[in-house]
Amino acid sequence: MKTINSRVLYLTFVLISFIACGQKENVKSNGTNADQASISLISPDDLNSANKDILLIDVRTPQEFASGHLENAVNMNYFDSDFKAQFKTLDKNKTVYLYCKSGRRSANAAEKLEDMGFVKIYDLDGGILNWQAKGLTLSK
Repeated sequence: MKTINSRVLYLTFVLISFIACGQKENVKSNGTNADQASISLISPDDLNSANKDILLIDVRTPQEFASGHLENAVNMNYFDSDFKAQFKTLDKNKTVYLYCKSGRRSANAAEKLEDMGFVKIYDLDGGILNWQAKGLTLSK
């Protein structure tokens, strides 16, 4: 009987230890609270009706950008070797809107920005292809 009580006490202690360890705050190595960071998809219609004074970044190549882009977008080529460095001058607390051709590059870019400490990131669902499929216009 004493052995059973000892085992129950030991297992209870181990279980409490695991639970307590799991309660640590989820903080990334860059010092930001990971629970505060957020990447969300945004529809073409919602992005189109967003305030025009937003930080809108096209992560396509300069050639793709020149062929047509969203109004007020800034081009920061995902494939540039200094891609992450281009974001160092931006306010990490400001909301960032990203897009590319189909959504793959902008999703990868969003993860990079999140790792850098950006707090609120929107990624255009389906990229510029979805934008055009909705009949929305591009700037040149």
